[in-house]
Amino acid sequence: MSVLGKIAVSVALGVTITGALALGLIASDRPVPDLHAETGGLDFSVLQQAALPDLRQYVARDGASLGFRRWDAGQEGAPLIVAVHGSGWHGAQFAGLGAALSAQGFDVIAPDLRGHGPAPQRRGDIDYIGQFEDDLADLIAREAASGQEVVLLGHSSGGGLVIRFAGGGHRALIDRAVLLAPFVQYDAPTARPESGGWARVMTRRIIGLTMLNAVRIRALNALPVIQFRFPSSVLDGPQGQTATRAYSYRLNASFAPRRNWQADVAALPPFLLIAGAQDEAFRAEAYEPTFRAITERGRYTLTGASHLSVVDDPETAQRIVDFLRGS
Repeated sequence: MSVLGKIAVSVALGVTITGALALGLIASDRPVPDLHAETGGLDFSVLQQAALPDLRQYVARDGASLGFRRWDAGQEGAPLIVAVHGSGWHGAQFAGLGAALSAQGFDVIAPDLRGHGPAPQRRGDIDYIGQFEDDLADLIAREAASGQEVVLLGHSSGGGLVIRFAGGGHRALIDRAVLLAPFVQYDAPTARPESGGWARVMTRRIIGLTMLNAVRIRALNALPVIQFRFPSSVLDGPQGQTATRAYSYRLNASFAPRRNWQADVAALPPFLLIAGAQDEAFRAEAYEPTFRAITERGRYTLTGASHLSVVDDPETAQRIVDFLRGS
């Protein structure tokens, strides 16, 4: 056998072994039926109930119709804030904050990210890693007026998506960022195990799928890899059917900074980071030293809020207004 033939056999054998190991890991870690939480996890009772603008639609580059809500300030030259929701929920999370910022002179739009909201085409799944960034770029292109300043705001995993967006190919579309208790990565200094009990992570399945993706095998990327412990009070409530309780591998990877999260953080434009000292999901005190070691573009605020209440905390709205007005 020639040298090239031996190399080809070795490569094929390596891929076969890798595939077998990966499939074993994937098969050994499966979703739990009807996962929910009665204690622990996140306190959803703090979510503000407020009137919402009608759900509008925009068409993404692949022809999909995606939902968003808009609060208009009615002032010429107002900056546009694009508010990205956290894991498992949708743009209605910003009912209170959207109205508060609009009243202060800012246009606000809050999309239901693909795979989320009242009636997504495929709940908890997208088509490819990075599609969220393309969808946000399409929304900004449609909704931002010529020359309008664009501020990308995100809470929790939405904050992680803002960081990812800043490190990607569409970074030039945003001028500033606001991060509310952002997810960074599972091994970042800000992380708690399983986000403080909110998430059930199928770690072996993620490892197996990552191994397959390393050899460009992506056929199984629609498999679920993370579940969320929603309380029954939410699931049985009026918006329970809008909860997204599990994510596919490709959606989950798209909803966070890249593995080299430090590079994505370093690419952030001027930003404000707000977290609450009572955060159950992440280590709020670790944000400032972690980010300051990478970039000097940030401003930081630690409030008394929890992970979910930080969105509607009056101090959050005021800090955002001060940041955007330069005070």
